[in-house]
This record gives sequence, structure tokens and C-alpha cells, in this order.
Amino acid sequence: MPTAPLPETPVAATGEHSVGFLDIGTNSIRLLLVRFYPNHSFAVLTEQKETVRLGEGEFRKNRLQPEAMRRASLVCAKFAEIARSRGADRIIAVATSATRDAENRAVFVRHLRRIAGIDVRVISGKEEARLIYLGVSSGANLGSRQTLFIDIGGGSTETIIGDQTQYRFLDSLKLGAIRLTSMFFRRDDTGPVSAKKYARLQRYVRTRSVRTLQRLRTFPIEQAIASSGTACNLAEITMRMISKRGLQKGDFITRAQLRETVKMLCGMPLERRREVPGINPERADIIVAGAAVLETLLEELNVPGFQLSERGLREGLPIDWLQRSDDAPLFQLVSFRERSVLELGRRCNFDETHARHVASLAWQLFDSARELGIHQAGDWERELLEHAALLHDIGGFLSYSQHRVHSYYFIRNADLLGFDQTELTIIATTVLFHHKAFPRMKHPEYAMLDKAARETVKVLCSFLRIAESLDRSHLQSVARARFRPIDSKAVLLELTPARDCHLELWEVRNHAKSFEKAFERPLQIRVIDPS
Repeated sequence: MPTAPLPETPVAATGEHSVGFLDIGTNSIRLLLVRFYPNHSFAVLTEQKETVRLGEGEFRKNRLQPEAMRRASLVCAKFAEIARSRGADRIIAVATSATRDAENRAVFVRHLRRIAGIDVRVISGKEEARLIYLGVSSGANLGSRQTLFIDIGGGSTETIIGDQTQYRFLDSLKLGAIRLTSMFFRRDDTGPVSAKKYARLQRYVRTRSVRTLQRLRTFPIEQAIASSGTACNLAEITMRMISKRGLQKGDFITRAQLRETVKMLCGMPLERRREVPGINPERADIIVAGAAVLETLLEELNVPGFQLSERGLREGLPIDWLQRSDDAPLFQLVSFRERSVLELGRRCNFDETHARHVASLAWQLFDSARELGIHQAGDWERELLEHAALLHDIGGFLSYSQHRVHSYYFIRNADLLGFDQTELTIIATTVLFHHKAFPRMKHPEYAMLDKAARETVKVLCSFLRIAESLDRSHLQSVARARFRPIDSKAVLLELTPARDCHLELWEVRNHAKSFEKAFERPLQIRVIDPS
């Protein structure tokens, strides 16, 4: 039974529908139930995960064991029932390393069809890597940086090179935490792992990955991201150790820090390993083998360390589904970050025409002010201003009263893909102060920011307040806005109307004082004849 990619049939772009995505892995089975909307936004309805060890006992004879297949079938049946009971009209199920490498995979696939009522596609290693890339990259801010992705599963490890917009290399290695554990450890081998045995593990990883490593070395790697349960556990253990020593935790794990964690884990018997702070006890027996893969790849590629992603193949499935829809090319023109922002706005039924016009006006103000030397903010702040402008009114979905507060809460808690916590906080706080009170230290949301973030918020909310006022009627009455110099201090806000804009002109005058407070320059306003 050959491996197969996901079907190329386009998805209808009209109508709301729910889809259940099943990732049948070597160690665990994951469900992601997603509600898609006609405007290409989607909402996650539920996430489920069960550890089933489908690959347990397989890799010596390349056959899935009956008890493992039974466990996996019951979990798949339960997940399929959950998805259907919550309105899923389709279930997309993919199986990875344990299934594709098994001689009896056809038996397992037929068993799943009979027990769980699902048709499973067994995907190739490179297709698995592609879906992992979609899942991880859509949740990270990569830009143009050449990134190495390492995803260590139970049966295989996928390596990818890519940036925010495309991958350049995909490969799959038969090096997984369960596979290597079954090869190098007996069932009753529960003592500490000797340095000699760990070195044997690393030699095996080097030997089996030599061609992949040769290809990877041809790319200038600027950063590395590790994903999967093994990487998450190793990162959590490491950060707990760092915190215990009184050091500050970060989102970057160095090779030296990882090495200390591995040394500690190897020095413990299995029962003590299960009690290590930060570990998943169900992973204690396979984590050393998984660590050997991660550490060896980082060493061989001379990568100084890695960042962690909790996303993977499961999160890549709905992204792939969206990209196959009828009008996907239009949606693919925007970045992952903007796509994430638009999805949130659309889920909140925002006035997209108004939001986009406010964003355009905010950019005009930002750019013209930068030309005059009014501020020193750059492209990063400019992008955050756009996202704040797009989301400034989403709190009205809950209630127009206090909608700024609701918008702040939504943005802080929406898990927008591709943003770090600093960026989300700046966007949310900018939105909070886009109307009425100007941010001051007496406001706790503003006071909690560090000095640099406070300065950024003060600049961005100044432009957002003016831009939002210039479309107060939601009729796009002001076509263009820009700052011009009057003298060495005073600034003129020049407005080009598209129609009568008396309401906007009256509203924007209320922000002249806050502009002067932010930039220490008096502001005058003039409407020019569009002809």
C-alpha cells in the first residue's frame, strides 16, 4: 500500500463547515476540530490528545502489534465520535511513520475504517515534513530568516529548511524516540544510561543522517525551531533547571543547557526520571533516545541552540485545507501574521472596510511623521500599528460599551499566530487607548510595560486615535491624511476629503492635545480642496 499525499481536490469556499483533523502518530493520536467560515477565518472548537504507543514493539519486525492497533482504533473511534457529535461534516485522518513503515499497514487501515468509520491516508515522510512546516511556520514570526525545523516524533524525525513564506528543503529520517528506544534498550533496561550507551546512540544518529546533514550544511541556517513532545519536554525540564539556579528563563535553549539536561536524565534510573520537574512521566522511557537525535543534529550542524514550538503536523492540516480552497491564492497573498489578525477580526464580525481604511490612514500618518522626524519608530512598529488598526473595534462583538477593554482582552488571549507576547501586549495596549483616555502611568495596563514598550504604545496610539477619528462615520469620508511642517516646531495635519467630513474634522480636533503631549509639537488641522 503506497504512501499518498493529501487529495488535491479543491474545497468549496462557500458556507460554514466543520472538519475534524486526526493525526495518527507513532506515540500519540491528536484531534483538532475546526470550524471554517466563508471569509477564510477559522476557529478551533476542541483539541484532544491520547498517548497510544502505536509503534510499540513494531520496529524490530516492521509490524504493528495487535494490542497497539486495538488501542489506536478505540481512540480514533472516540475522537471521530467527538468530532461528529459537534457537527463535523468531514474527518481528515493521516497516519505517519509507524503506519507507513509497517508491513501490515493495510490491515490497520481497514481496521480503522471498520471500527472508527474513517478513511486514513498514510502519508510519506516528505509530506509529513511539509505539513509540519505549515503548522510550525504559521505560528512563528520568521520573516526572511532561513530556519531549520526539527520535529522529533516516535518513529521519525523530520527536518525542514524554510522561512515565513516557503520551504526549501524537506526530509524525513527513520530516527524517532520510540524507534531508537526499541533498538537500544531492552524492556527491563530501567537503570541509568551510561555515557558509552548514549555515545552509541549519537553515533547511530550521525550514521543514519549523514546524507541529510550534507544537504542541510549547504544552507545558511540563521535559527532553529524544535517541535514535538520530546522537544517540549526537554525545553520545559531545562527551563525548570535554569529557574532553580536563579537564572532567568528565556525562549531559547542553548546546546550547553540541553547537554546539562541530557546528562542529568542519563544519570537517573527510569523511576527517578519520571519524577523530574517538567517531564511527562509517560515519555520518561523514550526521552533519552529523543534527546540524542536533537542534540546530535544541533552539534553536527553547529547550531548554537533552538527555540521551541508546540505546534506541528496537526496544526498544519487546517492550513493545508485552507490553501486548497477555491480562492486560496487571494488569501495566500497576506503573511501568516496578517492572516491570523484577519481571522480574529472576522470571527468577531468586524467592519473590515472601516478597519482597513483606518489602517491605511494610520500608515499615512506614521510615514509622513517619520519623514518629518517626529518619531524614530521603524518598520516593526509600523506593522504593529497596522494590526492594532485592523483589530481596534473587535470588542464590539461582545458589547459596544467598553469595547476598547473587550478588544484588549481578545487580543491578549486570542493566541494570534506568529506573534510573541511583547508584540501582542503592545498591540492590545495600543487598541485599549485608541479613544478617550491617553495612556498614563496611572493605567495599570500601560504601567506594566517596560520603558521601550511604553514609548512604542504612546507613538502608535497617537496615530491610531487620529486615524480612527478620521473615519468616525465609517463612510471613508477622508481619503488621505498626512503631516506637513509649519515651522521648526508646529505641525500641520492636512486632510484630503472624499465627501463631507465635518464629523471627522470635529472629532480629530479632540486629539490635538494628546498629539502635543506625545511629540511635544503643537498640531494644526486643515482640509484641502481635493480638486
